Amino acid sequence: MILVADSGSTKVDWVAIKEDGSTVSVKTAGINPVFITQEKIVNILEVNLLSETGRDISEVYFYGAGVVSDSVTGDLAGAFKQVFPNAKTFAASDILAAARALCGEKPGIACIIGTGANSCFYDGEKMTEHVNAGGFILGDEASGGYFGRRLVSDFIKGLLPADMNKAFVEKFGLDYPKVVEKVYRQPSPNRFLASFMYFIEDFRNTAYVQNLLTSGFREFITRNIYQYDYKNYGMNIVGSVAYVFKKELEQVAVECGVKLGTILRSPIDGLINYHKDIYLRGLKK
Repeated sequence: MILVADSGSTKVDWVAIKEDGSTVSVKTAGINPVFITQEKIVNILEVNLLSETGRDISEVYFYGAGVVSDSVTGDLAGAFKQVFPNAKTFAASDILAAARALCGEKPGIACIIGTGANSCFYDGEKMTEHVNAGGFILGDEASGGYFGRRLVSDFIKGLLPADMNKAFVEKFGLDYPKVVEKVYRQPSPNRFLASFMYFIEDFRNTAYVQNLLTSGFREFITRNIYQYDYKNYGMNIVGSVAYVFKKELEQVAVECGVKLGTILRSPIDGLINYHKDIYLRGLKK
């Protein structure tokens, strides 16, 4: 049996794939190895996962946003070895998770457009090209954090349409000092800004939001996708923003001459298919 994990800071989707191809799904607390200790990781696994999987795991594949260095992958491997002593371990970033979920074993352009945004070119096994994401201040075009930042910026500068401004104040009770406090003095400002995507969706059919979405998706394509071989490969995307606003994204892709491929809300189902195919083929050899 093997384990596949798609990890965020708040939760991890774990899937155990058995030799007969059946699966067991488990959710645990988030594991971002940049911010939590190896001891804490072991505790999460032993308390929340072992009762469903047992220790007889042959391989662990862990994908997460915090997998950014060799020291981090080493910490994860050490934690997994304590809980699953016979397992081979593999840890990689969320963009490789997106690529494998979206493209399987075929080459293509893989993207994330959710709370944050990222992209890469994938050769069917590994990431071979990568445009730096830049985060919600320097990049992350078309992400929830990006759109939320633009919306809140327009609010504090008095540039929102009157009906949206009235609804914004009534719904969130924010003013300029409170916004400054949330963005500059409290943790996770990108999540705070991304939380306004629900509000943006409520006004989806307004000219303001349509212009916001169009300009954001166009920026994502021109600043990221144009750096890959987009004329020969489609743009495949995982993430809630791309999934919810697929119609607007499709229109911008056509305008920019980019072919839009698969769009998924979450990578976990695609990751299950990718690893199940490889695992079951290996068992038949």
